[in-house]
Amino acid sequence: MAEGKKQNMPPKTVRRQPKQNMQNTRSKPAPAPTQSNAPKKNIAGRIPFGRGGARSRKRADSVQTPAKDEKKLRVIPLGGLNEIGKNMTVLEYGDDIIIVDCGMTFPDDELLGVDMVIPDTSYLLKNAEKVRGIVLTHAHEDHIGALPYVLRDLNVPIYCTALTAGIIKLRISEHRNLKKVKINVRKAGDHVKLGCFDVEFIHVNHSIPDACAFAINSPVGYVVMTGDFKIDSTPVDGSMINLERFGQLGRQGVRLLMCDSTNAERPGITMSERRVGDSFDREFKGCDKRIIIATFASNVHRLQQIIDVAAKYGRKVAVSGRSMENILKVGLELGYIKPPAGVMVELSAIKKYPKNKLVIITTGSQGEPMSALYRMAFSGHRQVEVGEGDKILIAATPIPGNEKSVYGMINELFRKGAEVVYERLADIHVSGHACQEEIKMIISLVKPEYYMPVHGEYRHLMINAQLGRTCGVPEATIFIGDLGKVIEIGSRGAAVGGTVPSGRVLVDGYGVGDVGAAVLRERKNLGQDGIITAVIAVDMKRKRIVSGPEIHSRGFIFVREAEEIMTEMAKQARSAMDLCWEKNTTSRSAIKETISSRLSDYLYKKTKRTPVILPVIVEV
Repeated sequence: MAEGKKQNMPPKTVRRQPKQNMQNTRSKPAPAPTQSNAPKKNIAGRIPFGRGGARSRKRADSVQTPAKDEKKLRVIPLGGLNEIGKNMTVLEYGDDIIIVDCGMTFPDDELLGVDMVIPDTSYLLKNAEKVRGIVLTHAHEDHIGALPYVLRDLNVPIYCTALTAGIIKLRISEHRNLKKVKINVRKAGDHVKLGCFDVEFIHVNHSIPDACAFAINSPVGYVVMTGDFKIDSTPVDGSMINLERFGQLGRQGVRLLMCDSTNAERPGITMSERRVGDSFDREFKGCDKRIIIATFASNVHRLQQIIDVAAKYGRKVAVSGRSMENILKVGLELGYIKPPAGVMVELSAIKKYPKNKLVIITTGSQGEPMSALYRMAFSGHRQVEVGEGDKILIAATPIPGNEKSVYGMINELFRKGAEVVYERLADIHVSGHACQEEIKMIISLVKPEYYMPVHGEYRHLMINAQLGRTCGVPEATIFIGDLGKVIEIGSRGAAVGGTVPSGRVLVDGYGVGDVGAAVLRERKNLGQDGIITAVIAVDMKRKRIVSGPEIHSRGFIFVREAEEIMTEMAKQARSAMDLCWEKNTTSRSAIKETISSRLSDYLYKKTKRTPVILPVIVEV
């Protein structure tokens, strides 16, 4: 038993301090607690949640801030706080920096035309010589999606588990402008030495295999980062989360615990993935229709369960959707998916089999317009036509913001005569994130000195913080962080230590960061009121209009029904040019401004609309 513990424990980091500093540290007594009727604030600057027990008060009163002249561990969240997705955290000590996760998120309705959103990494680029590597918890897009863009300017080694490495290679292969990326495969229980940091991979359960938490040993002690996790006592692959290691770390002493908050609002525990397999069995039993199942491509365990149930009932399985095909390929190559012989068939061969002997696994559980299921619903799929002989299972919950597109797709599937089963009608989806009782279990095992909820919107973080306090963590040692806000931890305490540049970088096609507030504002205006162009050919020397003005409208009014307005706009543009000649104005920008102002005033008075006005001056 003692030997097993020794093997799991990373080598201790020995820190030597000058003798004088050690004497000074001993001689300075801890400050006495102050009494006040006003509510105290914790070190994160938040009002306390309430009063704790004797143990909590004792720990809270002993909190100190790090000495100004000592080296400190700097914990810098660049993503994943006050938002869902875009997870990225930086740990810095002296001349060493490591990055935990490198995720993206999808744009909201305000980000017109934007493909994805990634973290602002300007702080890392400024300190590129300090970055020792990137460690990844698992292969979901909100944890790895930004890698191809970050690696363009920051090509550092990556450390991750096998499935994560396989999926990353697929993502990177789509970006040909990247230099060769060093991907180092590790497994749960392994250690990686990066500068002064020792990173230990700890197995956890999630909705994708090979997910890990990290125990990061630094010169000031352990930082434990759970990543996305849940506690599944009956996992599909038979490998339960390593709660024993979390307990060992709690006995050794953990300075900071950073815990997943995604499901902090939900009481109880998250259901096991095996329950979905049981639900699939019930849906397959006695079904005489073709079964189409939409789920997240990355949920490899769910794919395996679908394949197993299909084989049980004598059905062939095909997959549709690019991401589904890619994940299946990686899963088969690495042995995470093991289909019985003869079960898998190509999508192009499905017409050879009766409908009641087929299962199609597809993308589109979130109603994405280009996804396979969405195209099936709206008759845009080349190989699959949905109708009365189909039973469609949507094994996913709509991500907040996707409800409209998901239910619109479901409505269309019903219109085509298909039978549709989704989460509200059956238990065909379970979350991959911990609910309240699981979060409390991890906190109780780890017993952190400081606690920081991560991975969630503000309400998730606050509720998770309350869970920490319920488990005995004093309010003075709970950080409610924000992007760019630095938490500094020293040998004597912790405190907020300033900020670094942070935010979001917008990716639009091949452009990274070239779409800003001004462009988005213009796109919004174009979408709301359209555009008017006024083309005028002029002779600047003779100060006369050679041709035009020609007025063109896009997205503003239907020209054939608004001839009067179009004629008047031409007159207004000509009048604006005459005014410029009278004032001897020859500057193109000044002329454009005059025309734009005149047309804008006229259109607002006439229509109460403000389209984008684009004057075009052609000199002849």
